[in-house]
Amino acid sequence: MKIASVLAVAALFSPALGKKRKQVTQKALIKDIKLDDLLAGSQKLQEFADANGGNRAFGGGGHNATVDWLYKTLKQYDYKVYKQPFVELFSAATVTLSVSGTPYSAEYMTYGPSGNVTASIVPVSNVGCDAADYPAGVSGNVALVKRGTCTFALKATNAKAAGAVGTIIYNNIEGALSGTLGSVGAYAPTVGVTLQVGTSILESATAGTAVASLFVETIEQNRTTWNVIAETRGGDHDNVLMLGGHTDSVFKDPGINDDGSGTVGVLTVAKALSKYTTKNAVRFAFWSAEEFGLLGSYHYLKTLNGTISGPKDGSEVAKIRAYLNFDMIASPSYVLGIYDGDGNTFNLSGPTGSAKIEKDFELFYESQGKPHVPSLFSFRSDYAAFLQNGIPSGGLFTGAEELKTADEAALFGGQVGVALDANYHQAGDDITNLNKEAFLLNTQSIANSVALYSQSFEGIPRSNGTVRKRDAELHRYMARFAGAHSHAHAGHCGEVSHEL
Repeated sequence: MKIASVLAVAALFSPALGKKRKQVTQKALIKDIKLDDLLAGSQKLQEFADANGGNRAFGGGGHNATVDWLYKTLKQYDYKVYKQPFVELFSAATVTLSVSGTPYSAEYMTYGPSGNVTASIVPVSNVGCDAADYPAGVSGNVALVKRGTCTFALKATNAKAAGAVGTIIYNNIEGALSGTLGSVGAYAPTVGVTLQVGTSILESATAGTAVASLFVETIEQNRTTWNVIAETRGGDHDNVLMLGGHTDSVFKDPGINDDGSGTVGVLTVAKALSKYTTKNAVRFAFWSAEEFGLLGSYHYLKTLNGTISGPKDGSEVAKIRAYLNFDMIASPSYVLGIYDGDGNTFNLSGPTGSAKIEKDFELFYESQGKPHVPSLFSFRSDYAAFLQNGIPSGGLFTGAEELKTADEAALFGGQVGVALDANYHQAGDDITNLNKEAFLLNTQSIANSVALYSQSFEGIPRSNGTVRKRDAELHRYMARFAGAHSHAHAGHCGEVSHEL
C-alpha cells in the first residue's frame, strides 16, 4: 500500500517542471498545440531523409534516425518508453517500362522478382482472378491485367502459371498504382501503372501492336526495425487510450506528409500531454514498416497477447479501450476525413464504440466551424489489426492521390480534378508538401480526443479481446479494394498482406 501511494503521488508531479500537474482538459491541451512545433518536427524528418538518400524507408538510415529521435525525445518526458524490435524483409526496385518504344511510368510491386523482358503484351479477360481469364497467348508474353476483386499476388500467380514472363497491372481508378505481392513467391516481374496508361496499352495490345520492354532490378534484405511505444506513468492502465501513426516512408520519398504529418502530430500531442495527469492511461505508438503491409502494428498486436489469430485470454488486448489512427493529416489539397465508424456512408462499421469516436471527431470540427467528410475503414492502415481484435477505432485522413471532387472543392476549397496530395509516394512529398492549416487543425483534433478519452470512455464499451468475425458481406466489400495502394476514401497506403 505504501509503494502504491508513493507511485500515485509521484504521478501527479512532472520531473521536468518540478511541480504538481493539473488534470488535462480539452481546452488546455488544444491550446498547447503550436504550428511552429509541428513544422520543426517535420523539418527534422526532412533532414533525416536528406542525409540518407532522400527517404525514410524502414530499416534504412533515414528511418533508423527517425526511430532514435522519437525514442530520445519521448524519454525526456514523463513516459514509459520502449523500442519494440522485429525483423522483416525489405524490398525495393528500379523499374523502367516502355511499350513499342514509348516510355511509361511504372511502379514496383513489393516482393516481385528482378527481370529484363521484351515481349508482346496480351490482355487478360475480366480482372485476372481466375486461371480461366488467361488466354493461351499469355505464355511467353507479358500479361496486362486490370486491378480489382482479388489481390495483386493472385493476379501475378495466375499470370506466372499461365506462362507469362511479366505482368502489368493497371489501376481501375485515377492515380498511380503500387502495392505488394505479400511475400516472395513464384512470380514474373510485376509492375503497376495508372488507369490512363493501362487503357492506352490495352488499345495498342488489342490492335496487336504492343511490345513491352520491362526492366526490374530489386533490392531485398532482412532488416531489423522498431516500433516506438510510450505510455503515461499515471492513469488507469487497465483502461488505455492508444493512438498512433507510422514512421516509415516509401523508398522513393521523404514521407513528410505520408506519414511524417501523423508522426509529428502524435508526438506533439504526447509532449503537450506530459504537463498533465489523466484518469485513463494513454499509450502513443509510432509504427514501423506500415508501407510494407502494416507490419509494425500487426507485430505489436500479435505479441501483445499471444496471437492476432486467436489470443487465449485477450486480457492485454481488452485493456485497449480505443485506438485512434493518424496517417496523412496535412495533405496540400486536403479534405477533413473522419473514419466511418458507424458505417452509415460505406456500410462497413468499426467495432461497437467506433460510431461514438466518429461522432466525437465530428463534434470537434463542427465546434470549429469546419466541414468534414467520412472516410472508409479499408483495412489499409494501422487501425486494421485493432479492428480485427474488436477494439473501437477511429481517426483522421486528409487524402492522397484521389482527385478532388466538385463537392469536396465546395467544402474545403482547392481545384476540382487535382489530387488531394499530388506528391503521394513521390519525391515531392517533402517539407513543402504540407497544408499548414490542416496540419494544425487536425493535430488540435487529436489533442481534443486524447484529452476527452483520457478522462472517460463513456459510450465506448470494452473489447472482449477476440478477433472480430467478418461476415460474407464484409469479405466481399474488402475484395473491392484488394491490393489497393491508395489512401483514398476507399483505400490506404499500407499494402496489407494479412487479408484481402
